[in-house]
Amino acid sequence: MTTEFLKVAQAAREAAAELAPLPRAPKDGALRAIADALVAHAAELVAANAEDVERARAQGTSEAMIDRLRLDEGRIAAIAEAVRQVADLPDPVGEVVRGATLPNGLELRQLRVPLGVIGIIYEGRPNVTVDAAALCLKSGNATLLRGSSSAYSSNVALVKVMQDALEGTEVPSGAVQLVPGQSRDSVKELMRARGLVDVLIPRGGASLINSVVEESTVPVIETGVGNCHVYVDAEADVNLAVQILVNAKAQRPSVCNAAETFLVHEKIADVFVPAALAALREAGVTVHGDERIAGYGADVVPVTDDDFFTEFLSLDIAAAVVGSLEEAVAHIRKYGSAHTDAIVTRSQGAARRFVALVDSAAVAVNASTRFTDGGEFGFGAEIGISTQKLHARGPMGLPELTSTKWVYTGEGHLRTSEGTVVAG
Repeated sequence: MTTEFLKVAQAAREAAAELAPLPRAPKDGALRAIADALVAHAAELVAANAEDVERARAQGTSEAMIDRLRLDEGRIAAIAEAVRQVADLPDPVGEVVRGATLPNGLELRQLRVPLGVIGIIYEGRPNVTVDAAALCLKSGNATLLRGSSSAYSSNVALVKVMQDALEGTEVPSGAVQLVPGQSRDSVKELMRARGLVDVLIPRGGASLINSVVEESTVPVIETGVGNCHVYVDAEADVNLAVQILVNAKAQRPSVCNAAETFLVHEKIADVFVPAALAALREAGVTVHGDERIAGYGADVVPVTDDDFFTEFLSLDIAAAVVGSLEEAVAHIRKYGSAHTDAIVTRSQGAARRFVALVDSAAVAVNASTRFTDGGEFGFGAEIGISTQKLHARGPMGLPELTSTKWVYTGEGHLRTSEGTVVAG
C-alpha cells in the first residue's frame, strides 16, 4: 500500500476508536457543525464543483449525467438539511437488542456497537460524499470515501469542509477521510485493506458492485442493483395492476427500485396486456416483450434473454406471459437481483404464496416497487439497499451500520466442572 493511503486509513482507524464510545450529543453536535459549514462554504464548494462540470463537459458527458454531478447553493443547502435530519434520528449505538438473566444469575445483554471503519466506493453524485459520512458518523463509524474521479474536485472540497468543521467538536476530524488518488489503484488499495477497514459498501452499477465483490479481501455488503419485477396474478384487479405497473416503471425509471420486468398470468393477459401497453405507451415506455406480449401490440420490441437480466434504468421494460404463479416465481429467481418484486392480486392465498416463495430483500403486495426506500419505510436516510443475506438486507439505515457485542455481568461468577460458583 502507498504511504498516502496508509496515512488516511490509519487516521480513520484511530478516529473510529475515539468515536465509538461517544454518546449521542457530541455526534449530533458534530453533524450540525458540518451542516452549518457546508452552507457557510457554499461558494467554495460550487467553485470546486465547476471544475468537475467543466471537465465532464469537455469529455462529452451527457447533460443528464452532468446534472447529477452539478452542485449549486440550493443543492448544498439541501445536503446540509439532510445532515441535520440525520442528527435528529435516534442513535442506534448502545441499544439493547436482547437480554436476559440466565438461570445461573448472569445478566446477559446484546448491544449495538459501531462496525468501525467503513469504506464507501461510489459513483456519480457528490452529495453521496456527505450523506455517507453523516450516516457513518451518527452510527459511530469512521469512513473512508472513494467517489468517482468525475467528482474528485467536489469530493476533495466537501471532505475538507467536513474535517475542518469537526476540528471544533468532540468528534475526531479523522473520522471522515477521502481515499487519495483518482486511479484504479486507489480503489484496489481500499478493497485490499483488510485489518484497516472493517466493511466495504459499494454504491453504483452492476459492474462496480461485481468488481468490488470479486476483488475485495475486505467483507462487502452488496447494494443497489435492482432488476425488479411486477407480477400480475390471474386474480388481479386490472385497473389497479396497470396503475401500479406504470408507477413502478415510469415514476422515476433511473433508480434501483424501478420495475424492469412485468409478468402476467395467461388467464388475465387478454384483458390486462392491451390496457398495460396503452398506459406504458402513453408514459413513453418501450416494451420488450415475448411472442405472446407482442401479439397485443405492433410496437412491442422482441425481448431477448439479456433483456430479462437487464437493469434498464430507462423507459424500457421487459415483459412475458406466464402460465402460473410458480412460473412467475421461477422467472424472478432466474433473472432477478433479489431487490424488490411485487404481486398484484385479490387472492390472499396467492399473495401469501408469492411472499413465501420469492427470496428478495423486499416483496410488495398490491403496491409499487418504488416504496423500497429508507425514507419511505420510515428509517430516515439510508446508505443503500442491500440485496445480500448478511445482517443487513433491504434499505440500510443507521442500525444496519452497526454490529453487536455481548456483555454479561456477574457477581464473581466462576465456571467449574460442577457448574457455576459465585466467589465470595
